[in-house]
Amino acid sequence: MPLISLEAILFDPDPSAYLPHRPPFLFIDRLVTLDSGVAATGEFAVSAAGYFPPILLVEAMAQLGGIAAGQRQGEGGVLAALERVELPAAVAPHARLLIYSKVLRSFGGLIQIAGEARQDDTVIASAQITLAVGMR
Repeated sequence: MPLISLEAILFDPDPSAYLPHRPPFLFIDRLVTLDSGVAATGEFAVSAAGYFPPILLVEAMAQLGGIAAGQRQGEGGVLAALERVELPAAVAPHARLLIYSKVLRSFGGLIQIAGEARQDDTVIASAQITLAVGMR
């Protein structure tokens, strides 16, 4: 009988199981932690090919925030507002990033997320993001 890791029991580490996004517009490679409705951590490796716009770090935080918020399949969501955005001048090719998103509060279909991106234990980007989830 094959061994099943505790991680596999708790959540699916594949972000595409939670989001409709697919490469090249999926900016989370693997979920590391997930506490649904509270917070999530994910990994993203910047490809070697060309320039990676730092603003896409905000999209990575928003994607992870949708997962952290417990967005259900087919519910849909959009990035509705940004506050306190801090971005680096550039993101190096081959950078391995740890993305973190925490749910601050929710009100109806609006969810406020605090996000950050780290490289080598240094925060390189942060933002407060409002997501509109399940609204049509």
